[in-house]
Amino acid sequence: MTEHRHEQDHGHDHGNAGDGAEIFEPPAWDEAYSGDEARWSGNPNAQLVAEASALEPGTALDVGCGEGGDVIWLAQRGWRVTGADFSTNGLARAADHAEAAGVADRTDWWQVDARTFDAGGRSFDLVTTHFLHPPDHGMVDVVRRLAGAVAPGGLLLVVGHAPSEAFANASPSRRDAMFLAEELLPGLPSGFEVLVVEQRPRTMVRDGEAKAMDDSTLLARRAR
Repeated sequence: MTEHRHEQDHGHDHGNAGDGAEIFEPPAWDEAYSGDEARWSGNPNAQLVAEASALEPGTALDVGCGEGGDVIWLAQRGWRVTGADFSTNGLARAADHAEAAGVADRTDWWQVDARTFDAGGRSFDLVTTHFLHPPDHGMVDVVRRLAGAVAPGGLLLVVGHAPSEAFANASPSRRDAMFLAEELLPGLPSGFEVLVVEQRPRTMVRDGEAKAMDDSTLLARRAR
């Protein structure tokens, strides 16, 4: 369901877990993470770096954390971070990577499907998700669910792929799951101030080939 590309971004890359309906379900990602080789570079996502570098560390939740690149980056900057994903194997890898990076004591792990996410009374200063693309235009509902985990005064950062020529060869189901930032606004509950809603151009290099694409970026702050 997520697209954790760690040439530059991290998310679950659909090309590594099939290209049909199965890409939206946990078994595909458990299979993708079943080998010994890391799937992604471990680099933090570009928009997280852009928006969180200057923030005062607090508590953070990264939904669709994959192998934990963003979790580790935040933890290294002083955050207490919970990484959430629906893949058992992905979370196990993320925990191993956090241990290797020396931040295991600042990280927690939560197995949950973003499509049914319920904060259960927990709240975080920063809730973030990158390249999470549920089917059937489900990202608006995911935004609504994740907003419920944002603490008063906290931030919600949602980043995904905007439709573009870079994905011309992707399957119809994959392309249909992409979105523009403004399409997510109906998912924001009242009491949130929109700080950023835009498509940000970025170049990703994969297999030696540069591809231009846009990151659909939504940043909103919950009122205190």
